[in-house]
Amino acid sequence: MFLKDDDQKLIRKELEAMTAKVKILHFTQSIECSYCRETRQLLEELVLLSDKLSLEVYNFQLDRNEVSKYKIDKIPATILLPESGIDPGVRFFGIPSGYEFMSVIEDIIDLSNGNHGFSDDILAEIKKIHRPVHIEVYVTPTCPYCPSAVRTAHRLAMANPNITGDMIEATEFPHLAQKYSVRGVPKSIINETSSLEGAVPEQKFLDKIAEVLA
Repeated sequence: MFLKDDDQKLIRKELEAMTAKVKILHFTQSIECSYCRETRQLLEELVLLSDKLSLEVYNFQLDRNEVSKYKIDKIPATILLPESGIDPGVRFFGIPSGYEFMSVIEDIIDLSNGNHGFSDDILAEIKKIHRPVHIEVYVTPTCPYCPSAVRTAHRLAMANPNITGDMIEATEFPHLAQKYSVRGVPKSIINETSSLEGAVPEQKFLDKIAEVLA
């Protein structure tokens, strides 16, 4: 069991803030996948803590329609869907453990309540983004600064359907970490061409996006 009794009590209390249901989609397979079994177990324990949470599990090799629909190219992969079923582009690749587990909880609450938490000024800038933006945030479970970057990317995705935000656990996907020269975390890659290092403010994220789209 991943979640100890005290953790369960804390998380159950946090999830009481949910007002609508959230569905977790999990893509996995039983062999040749580091942390697939552990990630599924963690999610199964999580959904027991709120009647507003549900879990659907898909096989990466067999469930090709869902894999294609959600553009899943690596596993373990986890997607959060609000009650509307409209995909907000919130992704976790790798096990969201350690500090990153609270990113999952906070994302769930935000999606349940339809709340991205941006100020009106920042939101106005976000709404001006009319071209696809793909943000990949590389993290490790022991990094205390990583959840801030992940949450910013995910909240941006919630606020604009043109944006997709991925958490990627760097040690589980070393080929990608090497490709993007991830030597420290968090490191955010935007549209595979530009990067931000560290947990930067929302405005700096938007400035970098504007620079990439220019």
